Amino acid sequence: MIDYAQSTKDQIITVVGESAPHLDLGAIRDFKNIMTAHGYWNDNSWLNGKKYSFPTGSVIEFISFDKFGKAHGPRRDVLFLNEAVHFPYNIADQLITRTRKIVWMDWNPSEEFWFYTEMLGKRDDIDFLGDGYLGPLTFLDNEALDETSKNEILAHKNNKEWWTVYGEGKLGVITTRIYKDWQIIDDIPHEARLEARWLDFGYTNDPTSIGSVYYYNGGYIVDEQLYQKGMLNKPIADFLLSSETPQTLVIADSAEPKSIDEIRGFGVNIVGVSKKRGESKSETFVKWSIGIVQNQRVSITRRSFNTLREYRNYLWMVDKNGKILNMEDPKCANHSMAGIRYVLSTIVNSATEITESERADRLLSRLRNIPNQTR
Repeated sequence: MIDYAQSTKDQIITVVGESAPHLDLGAIRDFKNIMTAHGYWNDNSWLNGKKYSFPTGSVIEFISFDKFGKAHGPRRDVLFLNEAVHFPYNIADQLITRTRKIVWMDWNPSEEFWFYTEMLGKRDDIDFLGDGYLGPLTFLDNEALDETSKNEILAHKNNKEWWTVYGEGKLGVITTRIYKDWQIIDDIPHEARLEARWLDFGYTNDPTSIGSVYYYNGGYIVDEQLYQKGMLNKPIADFLLSSETPQTLVIADSAEPKSIDEIRGFGVNIVGVSKKRGESKSETFVKWSIGIVQNQRVSITRRSFNTLREYRNYLWMVDKNGKILNMEDPKCANHSMAGIRYVLSTIVNSATEITESERADRLLSRLRNIPNQTR
């Protein structure tokens, strides 16, 4: 796209991501890095943080279309759908219809979607660098891929389903995904009730993950709020206390009691998750709490970029023969996934009976965390 914009006059090139965070942390970051590395970048040409103007008069603009209505708009010359598998067909179809010259799309073939059902084999104007045509393309075709990333992909080679999609670039279905069918929503309904926040600690290698869990219409909504490395306890506390509901209960990883005590000392309403349930020879807390989450109807906000990425790549571990071992794959990022387990395993009644005393304690704890004016 950069080459096209530099060599062709007065073109409008639109890059579309499923959400603003998806663009900021993906395509826009890559665009800036490529432009800077080649000595092309000019701060004065970067307009409003979403559009770059080239000397040829061509522009590359970055837009997220979170709702169908946003797809109805001005036409463009070139369209790039980044990770097209995450776009509803009605949005993609409108965008394609309003593009004059060429459409580029990319995706990981982790499932069959509208390209395979509505376009492939039904149009004669497609060049498909994928399974069965000019490819498939794999990570080995990417000359810019660093060794660390390459080795990370190779580390998943034993997971045959994952390897088919991400290693070999072929269409497949990853049945080893732990969570499925979460609904992606644009906003949190006004009627949703904030239940608690999660906190999973990180620092040097792993990010600190913070998010909120809401109850709505018989299900739960998760909303990422922070996903950042290098966070000390004081900034974490400041972040939690700066929210609109600073006294909301925070449920954190109980493996760090010192950090929990320190954050509580700053005035945060925080407790460590109880890991007593499920701790047996046959079922760990992790496996038990995963089961709790699996039994819920879960929605996730589109802006929860990092949590969405974890959700889509959160897998069961498999042995060398591809047999599922019913434990989370340690190579998968699971920071938000762990935090969501902390909250839902605490607030959701599982199949395991709880005593009346425990039920009363839980209700009393919730009442203590509701501001006086809303009790």
